[in-house]
Amino acid sequence: MLNAPSVYVEGYARARAVDPDAADNYIRHTTIGDPVLDPVMEELSELPPSDMHRFIRAGVEQNDDAVLRQAPQVLRDFFDTMEVPEWVDFEAFKPGQRAFFRNMSNMLIAYSIGSAVEGFSTLVSKPFSISGRVTGLGPGAERRLRQNNRHMVETYYPGGLLRDGDGWKVSMRIRFVHARMRKFMAESDAWDHASWGTPLSAAHLGGIALYTFSIRQFEHAASMGSVISREERESIVKIWRYVGHILGVPEAILFTSEAEARQIYEIGHLCEPPPDEDAIGVANAVFKAIPAMAKVQSDTERKSFQMYAYRLSRALIGNELADRYGYPNTLRIRFLVLLYFRTKARITRLLTGNRLIQMQDFTQIFDATQYDKDGISYRMPDHVRAEKQSPW
Repeated sequence: MLNAPSVYVEGYARARAVDPDAADNYIRHTTIGDPVLDPVMEELSELPPSDMHRFIRAGVEQNDDAVLRQAPQVLRDFFDTMEVPEWVDFEAFKPGQRAFFRNMSNMLIAYSIGSAVEGFSTLVSKPFSISGRVTGLGPGAERRLRQNNRHMVETYYPGGLLRDGDGWKVSMRIRFVHARMRKFMAESDAWDHASWGTPLSAAHLGGIALYTFSIRQFEHAASMGSVISREERESIVKIWRYVGHILGVPEAILFTSEAEARQIYEIGHLCEPPPDEDAIGVANAVFKAIPAMAKVQSDTERKSFQMYAYRLSRALIGNELADRYGYPNTLRIRFLVLLYFRTKARITRLLTGNRLIQMQDFTQIFDATQYDKDGISYRMPDHVRAEKQSPW
């Protein structure tokens, strides 16, 4: 057995009894961040924030060679290595892209109150809680959900993952933000390395987050009535494998198939400690943000909308995790809640017309997505705590 960070010791032993190789691999990556970009960001750390912003933008956007030539050599070398792996087949992404936009309303719901909430039950929640990005004062949780929605839309948009596509650019921006926050977290007294390993670790990105955004999200959407074919599921795995590569997930924990992705995810959850107060706070912050994203105004409507979200979330993630999170004691019979949701959706289609529903869904997905007026921002956080950061 490896020398695991202390909170993982008990779970690691249980996971090893199921699959020792997968458990060892997961625990090994709890102490690994981004082996390629982290050293680069270390060298950039003394740059004035405005220069860092300009250089990263120039490298990602490929639109200002004069600016990039002023950047430190390590950053220029990093962007020079940006090549598409041989295993990427952009044509194979098309079934997954069609599946997303055909089911996009369910997809957003499935992510925000299903797969993301499940992901927060792990130590993935720690960086969000410590930074206050989601749980702190202000619209942090809402903005975070909108940014995640933007990432999904651009990832699935045809051509979005080409080098000049916004899916690639948003993914690369996230990679830089992760590396920047990883450094701040690592230097913060709030982060316990001996207990938790590396902040924003490769284990959490490759083992939890990628599956959360891909297959797990579609599984919840299917529970809500979406239909996804085997070809589409295989395509979704290929899409998010490449996104993982762009995000800097090491090959050793980057899944190659749905079965492998599921095994990494399940073994990872076995290794992880039970949800603590940070996990509970981050998970419930989602439900405070959802009414604002839906543009619900009155207190009565907001409370009613939250209870509906809690009820559906409980049906998706199960009573055990919902109870750990302290959800309201809503209807606990899963199939009745999901049957109600699917029936309501069918009636709406019959009364409104499928084409109009699709148009409304398309409008809603962009309403719930963070599009800044100046385009993609490459400003980086400059403090570990959200309330002390300059706008980014």
